[in-house]
Amino acid sequence: MDFPKYNGTIHPDEWINDIRIYFKLKNINDRDCLKIVLSFVDPIITLPNRIDSFEKLRNAFKEDISFTVFKRTNKKLLESLRYIPERKGGNTSKFISNFRKLCYNSEVNDIEEQKIYFRNALPKLSNDNYNNCYDYFLEFTKRWEKIKSMNHLVKEIEEIVTVESNLIKNESIVALKHVSTGKYLSSIENLCYTTGIRKHSSQVESDLNALWKIEFSGELAMYNRTPIRLRHIKSGKSPTTDHREVCCAGNKIKLSWEFKHSKLENRQGYLKSNDIINLRICRRDTSLNLFLRSHDIQFTIGNDNFQEVVCHNNERLG
Repeated sequence: MDFPKYNGTIHPDEWINDIRIYFKLKNINDRDCLKIVLSFVDPIITLPNRIDSFEKLRNAFKEDISFTVFKRTNKKLLESLRYIPERKGGNTSKFISNFRKLCYNSEVNDIEEQKIYFRNALPKLSNDNYNNCYDYFLEFTKRWEKIKSMNHLVKEIEEIVTVESNLIKNESIVALKHVSTGKYLSSIENLCYTTGIRKHSSQVESDLNALWKIEFSGELAMYNRTPIRLRHIKSGKSPTTDHREVCCAGNKIKLSWEFKHSKLENRQGYLKSNDIINLRICRRDTSLNLFLRSHDIQFTIGNDNFQEVVCHNNERLG
């Protein structure tokens, strides 16, 4: 019969439940099953005489020194377990499964104790990178009091991971959508203004030309702290400003953008997908204080009409 012997390297409850299901599928009743099961116990496990029920067998397994060693080993593994964020190659589902299994094996059943082990498994941030990394530890601590069960614990960490997955990382590919028109900031190759500086123009359109790489120092961008740069994916250039026309000026002009929430002046936290923001030119060596905006005025190049994008020093944006 192909079934592993019990030798103290599996939780007694798990082994007994599995073998009972196995024999039930074979249409063997519990009394006959118990007799057969006793023959599947490794001789290194010392059993008392007259075990006439599975409950007595279960208790005998748990009183054996092997079970003490088994629990201690799993508790050490639980203490050393560390969560690796998915953006760094981790697997949240696998981590949750390992955590729950180790709690089960080490018989850590109290939710308060489980929360402590879980919190200790989360990444800790040093002072050097605190302002540039998502703080799982802090976010979990905020939810501490309302977690009352293992299922609730898993639900909360899944929500934390979901929030983290929506944060904008350095060199992420983004699109900038204009709220009032629903169109996207784009830069179209070989399409230039016909007046003014006659440089590469940016319009609010909706196609693959609307993809930008966002660049900044650190891992995440924080409100009111992190200047950002935007580099067009197709052309590899950055949008900057000269007078009232938005053009692409490449690497020679070191120009960044400050961003702030469109409604919350002192918004804290990280920039994430679907945030509604205002962009302002950030250049410390000049008095530039210009905001990126669009408006209802259109212009024509060839036979096509475009929605214009401008920079100006009025913070009240359209």
